Amino acid sequence: MAYARPDTRIDDWSPADRAKAAGKLMLGWVALLWLIEVLDLATGHALDAYGIAARDPDSLGGILAAPFLHFGFGHVAANSLPLLVLGFVTALGGIRRFLAVGAVIIVADGLAVWLISPSHSITVGASGLIFGLFGYLVVRGFVERRALGVVVGIVIAALWGTTALTGILPTDSTVSWQGHLFGLLAGVAAALAFPRRAPARALPARP
Repeated sequence: MAYARPDTRIDDWSPADRAKAAGKLMLGWVALLWLIEVLDLATGHALDAYGIAARDPDSLGGILAAPFLHFGFGHVAANSLPLLVLGFVTALGGIRRFLAVGAVIIVADGLAVWLISPSHSITVGASGLIFGLFGYLVVRGFVERRALGVVVGIVIAALWGTTALTGILPTDSTVSWQGHLFGLLAGVAAALAFPRRAPARALPARP
C-alpha cells in the first residue's frame, strides 16, 4: 500500500495563511528599520557611515546594509508605508519568492549606486528596494499572463506611478535618483527572472 506524505509547501497555504505570513514579515521588517534608526540616533548617527560610499572598496558591505539605514526618522517614515504595502503584496506570492526578489533588487541596485553615485557621497535608505518592488509588481502580471497580476500592476502604477517617474529624474541633489532608477530596473529584471511556475500536479499513487 502506498502512503502519501502531506505537502506543506507555501503553494498549498490558504489565502489567509499567506496574508498572515506576509503581514508578519513586513510589519517586522518595517519595525526593524525604526529600531535601527533609534540605535543610529543613540550612537550619534554613527551607523550612517555604513551606507554605500561611491566607489570605495571598503564600502561594498554597505550594499547590504544601506536598505536598512536612514538619515533620520522623517526618512524612515517616508519609506515605511510604501515598503509595507508593496512588500506585503509581493510576499503574498510566497515568502521565498519575496526574499529572492528582494535580494536581487538590493544587490543589483546597490552595485549600481556604488558605481555611478557622485564622488564622496553616502547613500542609505529603503527607497531602492521600494522602487524595485514597484517595478516587479507592475510587470509581473504581464510576464506571467495572469489577469489578477495585471490588475494589481495597474492599481500599483496608478497609486505610485507619478512618484516613481519623478523619483528617477535627477532633479534633487539630495535624493539618490540612481538608487531609484536602478532599483526600478532591478525589479523589472526580477519579474522576468522569476516567473511563477504552474503548480505541479501529483501523480497517482501506485498500489
